[in-house]
Amino acid sequence: MKNESVIPQNLKLVPIIPEPQLNHDFKFNRELQQLLTGKQLLLDDISFSIIEIQNHYENGYISYRKGIESSRNMPCCARCGNREPHWFAHFPCSRCDETCLYCRKCLMMGRISGCTPLIGWKGPAPSSDLPASILQWQGSLSGGQQQASNKVVEAIQQNGELLVWAVCGAGKTEVLFAGVEAALAARKRVCIATPRTDVVLELTPRLKAAFPEITVAHLYGGSEDRHLYAPLTIATTHQLLRFYQAFDTIILDEVDAFPYTVEESLQHAVIQARKHSSAMIYLTATPSEKWQRECRTGKRAFTTIPARFHRRPLPVPEYTWSGNWQKSLKKNKLPQKVIRWVTNRLQNQKQALLFFPHIALMEKALPILQHYDSAICAVHAEDPDRKAKVQKMRAKQIPLLLTTTILERGVTFPNIDVAVVGAEDDVFTESALVQIAGRAGRSKDYPKGIVTFFHYGKTNAMLKARKQILSMNHEGIKKGLLDQ
Repeated sequence: MKNESVIPQNLKLVPIIPEPQLNHDFKFNRELQQLLTGKQLLLDDISFSIIEIQNHYENGYISYRKGIESSRNMPCCARCGNREPHWFAHFPCSRCDETCLYCRKCLMMGRISGCTPLIGWKGPAPSSDLPASILQWQGSLSGGQQQASNKVVEAIQQNGELLVWAVCGAGKTEVLFAGVEAALAARKRVCIATPRTDVVLELTPRLKAAFPEITVAHLYGGSEDRHLYAPLTIATTHQLLRFYQAFDTIILDEVDAFPYTVEESLQHAVIQARKHSSAMIYLTATPSEKWQRECRTGKRAFTTIPARFHRRPLPVPEYTWSGNWQKSLKKNKLPQKVIRWVTNRLQNQKQALLFFPHIALMEKALPILQHYDSAICAVHAEDPDRKAKVQKMRAKQIPLLLTTTILERGVTFPNIDVAVVGAEDDVFTESALVQIAGRAGRSKDYPKGIVTFFHYGKTNAMLKARKQILSMNHEGIKKGLLDQ
């Protein structure tokens, strides 16, 4: 009897009951298995022929899901979870010769429409041999790190959820090692996800060094590992849109970072990438007020690392009133307090980051400060030379780097001071200011750093940021994790 679930010529999805059963005598393609396990891909993402894909489907090894489903007579994108009508549109479809509905929300991952199936794997997962020694990291953890590490291992073993609330520079990555090892030893598939590509690129070599005999895939826009099956995956949250019930453990780093906090599709992607029974570990130095409240009231399982691994307190921000600095800037001037702060660092050969709330204001300030040192640079998210400038800063070729909030997290310079010009601006939230302050004093060789908030009036965000830093220092002292 002809199988009418799919028309191979155009792969238009039509419901079928019952679905094909797994045929154990069928010799499936192991490359296709590697490609599709835990994924939801479009036909255009797969280099295999339609006939071979259909053959695997009819033998029960491949699943088709509708790309756009209907819920309460409203369309819903199965990949990104979009339900907003304005994110849907119609186009004349050559596949089904009809006017097709498609989702614009996740269009950058390939067009998904009413006649587009999401293709996944239903057969056995790829198997691999475990090395005799999974974790080969030779370092040691501080007391605070060890306590958090034990909690992470417990949550992963019990398929639970846990928030690791760790101060900036606490060494969160090392805290994960034992938990990742426990998961891999139990043949669980692990994903470390983060909203930003920079963090993926920073974490990958560290994880590969710690687990040298484990296949590690790192996924971001343009990554060559896009179709690599691996027990350990490091990915941007955008890339998780291609996964479906893939991971036994997801570790979500920088859970409070943009764009994850504002993009419901990314939150949907993380949820959909988890298996039904799985562990979820959240990492952040700056949980939202809602999450902080849930921690205090016992509604959320959490552990804190209130001290950095080098056992020195977090630098506490200083407030410095600088008057109407934007008015000064319109006259091609900066407040004398800011100029003195900058020239002091230049004279003492102390590198520094100077944060501005907006690109236009930063670029107006740049030539003013370059008058004191022509090597001073500025960087922002759209800067094509962004990575090169960060590398020059690391190589100490730039004495002072002006920046927007793009460098508030995910970068480490060993010996710097930090200042914010216009700390009263709305862009500088509590979490942003805590993260910015956390750029200073991160190295064990240079555990101190000066953090200054130049402002034209204190805000609640400034006060809360300072209070949170003081609170963590107090907790670190109370737990015996800080050297006073």
